[in-house]
Amino acid sequence: MKTGIIGLPQVGKTSLFKILTKSQIELGYSNPKEIHLGMARVPDERLEKLSALYEPKRTMYATVEYADVAAIGQESLKETNLLASLRNVDALIHVLRAFESESVPLAAPLDPLRDIKNVDFDLMISDLTQIEKRLERVEKDMKKARTSETEKEHALLLRAKESLEAEKPLREMEMTADEKKLIRGFQFLSQKPVLYVLNISESTSLGADLEAAVGKWNITEPASRPNAGATAICGKVEAELADMEDEEAAEFLSSYGLTESALHRLIRKSYELLGLVSFFTVGEDECRAWTIPVKSRAQEAAGAIHSDLEKHFIRAETIHWDTLLAAGSEANARAHGTLRLEGKDYIVQDGDVMHIRHSG
Repeated sequence: MKTGIIGLPQVGKTSLFKILTKSQIELGYSNPKEIHLGMARVPDERLEKLSALYEPKRTMYATVEYADVAAIGQESLKETNLLASLRNVDALIHVLRAFESESVPLAAPLDPLRDIKNVDFDLMISDLTQIEKRLERVEKDMKKARTSETEKEHALLLRAKESLEAEKPLREMEMTADEKKLIRGFQFLSQKPVLYVLNISESTSLGADLEAAVGKWNITEPASRPNAGATAICGKVEAELADMEDEEAAEFLSSYGLTESALHRLIRKSYELLGLVSFFTVGEDECRAWTIPVKSRAQEAAGAIHSDLEKHFIRAETIHWDTLLAAGSEANARAHGTLRLEGKDYIVQDGDVMHIRHSG
């Protein structure tokens, strides 16, 4: 999973990128040619508990790749390098400024809802320009020779154009599976799922403030639209947490009325937005989380581990992670009939532990 971090200037998006990926980059002005890439592991308490049971040689978390790009605007979106980077991501995190700071002056009063509209507008203009160019080409081709494929593409592009002209991003446009496949190659920016992330001020009631932030800043409505979501962080506090040991960090969080880092929630919400779930493989050598799309079949999940396992799939020994923990071991689970054999069409559930049987 690759996620692009976007936003207007001075919102804290590069700071967020640094915290997420623990990248050593200098903060400051960045131009459209500067793209920062980094990886972050997906925190998973379930995997940690399974590792405590098996005590493996290594524990492998699922990972997310993040791309931090320059501030969004109609001029920057003309830069080939920035456009290519954004089109290559699966989802967007739009960081919104909701904090006051003397060291980071405001160009205008704080208004995250206004900023959402401005950035979405710029993304839509970029897509509209691309669609209009493609429509010209398709219409020329249709004059030479009409085919069912060109007619379908033409009709879909016209619908997309109408949506954008009505200032509705393409992520909100209803499409069939075939239409999504037809339009996938364009990698439209406003079609990508988006997670709005409010970067709020530090406070003594931070836990309550984080919970209330989406409603307070009036972004409940845009966050409830198709393929969108919202959460809140305090970048200043998260930066301090990033430099702490686990025990110290837990105590620090507790002082703010928090039980976990807001970044953990952010990563999980990114997963939810993309319709992803995790299943686990366990053993003495390794306990590992694997990422698959929701409603994946067991044979497809096997392919996430290795293509040969998908090709030679026979059965999957399956048990939910908490059922396994309650049993204390696979042998006990098998004895109690809670370790099941599932076929290739079994729909893998979030948190399943699987052993793949294969003929390879």
